Amino acid sequence: MTLIWFILVLGITVFIHELGHFIFAKKAGIYVYEFAIGMGPRIFKFKRKNDETTYAIRLFPIGGFVSMAGESIEEDKDVPENKQMNSKTWIQRFNTIIAGVLFNFLLAIILLFIVALNNGAPQNKVYVGELDKNYPIINTSIKQGDRIVKINDKKVRSSDMLVLELAINSGKKLELTVEHKNDKVEKVIINPVKTKVNDKDTYRYGFTINTKVEKGIFASIKYAFTKTINLVDQMISIIFYLATGKLSLNNLSGPIGIYNIVGESAKEGLISLIYLTAYLCINVGFINFIPLPAFDGGRILFLIIEKIKGSKVNQKIENTIHTIGFFMLIALMLIITYNDILRFF
Repeated sequence: MTLIWFILVLGITVFIHELGHFIFAKKAGIYVYEFAIGMGPRIFKFKRKNDETTYAIRLFPIGGFVSMAGESIEEDKDVPENKQMNSKTWIQRFNTIIAGVLFNFLLAIILLFIVALNNGAPQNKVYVGELDKNYPIINTSIKQGDRIVKINDKKVRSSDMLVLELAINSGKKLELTVEHKNDKVEKVIINPVKTKVNDKDTYRYGFTINTKVEKGIFASIKYAFTKTINLVDQMISIIFYLATGKLSLNNLSGPIGIYNIVGESAKEGLISLIYLTAYLCINVGFINFIPLPAFDGGRILFLIIEKIKGSKVNQKIENTIHTIGFFMLIALMLIITYNDILRFF
């Protein structure tokens, strides 16, 4: 069942991204050779009447693509020039490229809305819940109901950022900026305590977060949007910490790592899987928006350069840069997958 859920979760995430590209390509009149979910050899394909596109499912459920005429430097003389992507207007090309990212975020918002309708919408701000009397924090001025504003001068706007900052500073003394119930803002030092969880050393600070939830449609709508923003905020910080060396590549997961997470989420029930799908959609949308070669963001960057200089970037140069970026991405995926395998065993 884990394999089935893995294929469904990853398949939905990839499908909605590629569907965005596909819909806007068709709307712009671009000739689409293939709409594929998965990578590698085809295991299923079909064509609709009066439609040039081949719809395919490929063997490995780790990606997908929409193959369009006019993307590469080789001209396809069998396709009219006015149906090739490079002949379309700037806005048509921009919409076709950005649509995948937007569709990922849109689906994530819908799924998070469903999660909040079922579970309730947690409050956005971070308030201290219970304090453990066996930890040093009990001897500080921090009390239940205080709001955590910063950790080591890093703003904490959500529980997602709190989790990241605690992970980054695991085992270290923390300086919490807290807002007490009387509105007084104070900086408090708290010390971790080393403990064992599942035979592994970990560090705890002796406090929980208030998990008060609000029910209702409007609360769920608000949660869906704020949670999406919070997760994007967290992912921006993760990229920064990776770039500065505070996080290593060992902290990232690829398909094998996602497989394990899907298995754990499935044990918690359908809502947990829906939340995971939303999280992956935001992840895929965010990563694709990064302005690096081979990502949608890299292609958007070249469109912006084109707009600024007033003429198209040499397509051969652009494709070469994207190809180099693609092989670098494959190398990164191999490293992450290797780390996943080590963790798996």
